[in-house]
Amino acid sequence: MSDASRGGDTGAGSGARPPGERDTARAAERLAARLPDELAPLARLAFDLSWSWEPGGAELFRSVDPLRWERVIHNPIRLLLETPISRLKAVARDRDLLQRFVALESRLAARRAEPLEAPGAGPSASRPVAFLCAEFGAHCSLPIYAGGLGLLAGDLLREAADRAFPMVGLGLYYREGYFRQRLDPSGRQHEYWIERHPELRPLALVTNGAGEELTVPVRIRDREVRLQVWRAELGRASLYLLDADRPENRIIDRWITTRLYDSDSEVRLAQYAALGIGGMRALAAMGIEPSVVHLNEGHAALASLELLREGVKAGISVDAAAKTVREKIVFTTHTPVAAGNEGYTAAELHNVLGHLPEELGLTPEELAGMGRIHPDDAHEPFRLTVLALRNGRASNGVSRIHGGVAREMWRGLWPDQPVDEVPIRHVTNGAHLPGWMAPPMRRLLARHLGEGFERRAADPATWEPVVGIPDEELWATRGALRRALVEFVRERTVEDRLRRGEPMAYVEEAARNFDPDVLTVGFARRLATYKRLHLLASDARRALGLLRGERPIQIVIAGKAHPRDEEAKGVLQRLFGLKREPTVGGRVAFLEDYDAVTASRLVSGCDVWLNLPRPPLEASGTSGMKSAFNGGLQLSVLDGWWAEAWNGDNGWAVAADPAPDEAARDARDAARVFDLLEGEVGTLFYERDAGGIPRGWVRRIKESLRSIGPRFCATRMLDDYARDVYPS
Repeated sequence: MSDASRGGDTGAGSGARPPGERDTARAAERLAARLPDELAPLARLAFDLSWSWEPGGAELFRSVDPLRWERVIHNPIRLLLETPISRLKAVARDRDLLQRFVALESRLAARRAEPLEAPGAGPSASRPVAFLCAEFGAHCSLPIYAGGLGLLAGDLLREAADRAFPMVGLGLYYREGYFRQRLDPSGRQHEYWIERHPELRPLALVTNGAGEELTVPVRIRDREVRLQVWRAELGRASLYLLDADRPENRIIDRWITTRLYDSDSEVRLAQYAALGIGGMRALAAMGIEPSVVHLNEGHAALASLELLREGVKAGISVDAAAKTVREKIVFTTHTPVAAGNEGYTAAELHNVLGHLPEELGLTPEELAGMGRIHPDDAHEPFRLTVLALRNGRASNGVSRIHGGVAREMWRGLWPDQPVDEVPIRHVTNGAHLPGWMAPPMRRLLARHLGEGFERRAADPATWEPVVGIPDEELWATRGALRRALVEFVRERTVEDRLRRGEPMAYVEEAARNFDPDVLTVGFARRLATYKRLHLLASDARRALGLLRGERPIQIVIAGKAHPRDEEAKGVLQRLFGLKREPTVGGRVAFLEDYDAVTASRLVSGCDVWLNLPRPPLEASGTSGMKSAFNGGLQLSVLDGWWAEAWNGDNGWAVAADPAPDEAARDARDAARVFDLLEGEVGTLFYERDAGGIPRGWVRRIKESLRSIGPRFCATRMLDDYARDVYPS
């Protein structure tokens, strides 16, 4: 095993194959050898995740074995390995299905063969953007994400693939990923982890020119740790994932890449060393020389120190090397509270990375000072966010409000500048439209906006024909999506309640009473306290009245509380305390173990997407954007992205005005939410004409699609980065 030889497919210059592409092809060949010959196209499709947002792609894999497809959580590798041979042979005899497999494979292969291009100055095929992130939500078959940060990273990489924009993703492969969630009958959250073997995922181990497994060394805790590299293919983009589970590593070092956001701070710092330092070394070993290193959140900030070390090793002075490094790095911050930007003591820094100062030509105090606002304050922790802000030429928040919050938070790094001139701009998040728009809505819009409208999504003119869609067609599509969600909720709720050992009458309530014709409200996100799930139960009388009234609502809730967030866990338990109230069991469903599969169901089927953060703690958010793509309407606090999106006619807003204290603000905001649901929201949904169409509601859907589609798609987001951030 070698890190000196470059990867077998390497040579990242124009026209060269991406590093690891041949390894991916060989993995597909090995899988094909286990299948009937006619199903070889399926094996090749399984290793290119762009099938997942190609029209008809998911439906084709589901047709192999619908029940098993759900059980393997849409993992095409496990589907093909675990489906009985008798069923595979039956599929191989279906000539129509085989033709569709071949056609899809041909489309994706042709797309992969198209050259990478970048408009104007900046990144190129020979010098791409390297996008580093601690988590990636590229697809549910790669469960190495915790929430919004990872899903945003996956969306940007998928958009780059669609656009043939030169970008590679770089992250870690976590053997156990993020925690799984189970609730007991009291609503108490319990966490557990399971191993996700990479060999059962759409991944290929990257080899070098000699056909050996490519590894790179990183010194952690004064020991050499070898990291191997897995490749995931997303059409014309590659995602490389580093993994410490190597036989030559000690068990304690293999643990580094076991759990996403491990509970031990030194393990997390070791993970960030593997990501930043190991990531840059892996790129070099594969022959990839990035023009831009994009650090998505502070976790990847140690990449700047690896680039600095390379410069010092080449004989450049520390100051000159630092200037060169700064010209290459851009940084996106996602965290609007200082406490969320993790800090490390000098002792923790020394224990994990004690060798670094000498390699950089610095003293330990000088290195620690690079991650402090006040470098000489020995009591101030070393923060990766500060390191990234110091070592980057461009930094941005993820919404207009968040940009301002970030400038205020980090103004201490620029003490001589007015806060408005602190060099942190904003690029508002966007969501990958083809990946999150449900097939029925996508087909409807393709008929009226034209085939390929997704590639023109950032152009407002693309969305103007929405106003001409017959109300009957749009309402029928929304009805189909709501019915699909209700069926999903019925099945999942019964399963979750049975597993918790609930009384049978309660188990069956949602299956009997969740109704495809009832206004369906969704609240699904990380269950941090500031997200204010508790507002839904803050006035039990009004909440129960909404469930039982003449214009009833039903609520779907999903989300995970951080394992150490006891306050958020308590909120969930208090909400569960209402489950014995009449009607609640049949009108409120909590779906356990929230993941991307559940998220896609909820954002496509809910009529109203509820978002109640305590301002200004919502940096941006993207789940509401995904809901809007599917014709859902937003009822949200004017924080994050919604403050930019709301125009008075495309949803509903809760003002972000200050209040004397948090309790007063919570009470005021809860009253506003109940007022809207009892009043205008419920009235518009249930007010039907002679044809059964809620014309006022449909008008709002059209205005939402028209106003939100072009401004909050990942196409616009990548345009902003390519135009405003990446060029030097």
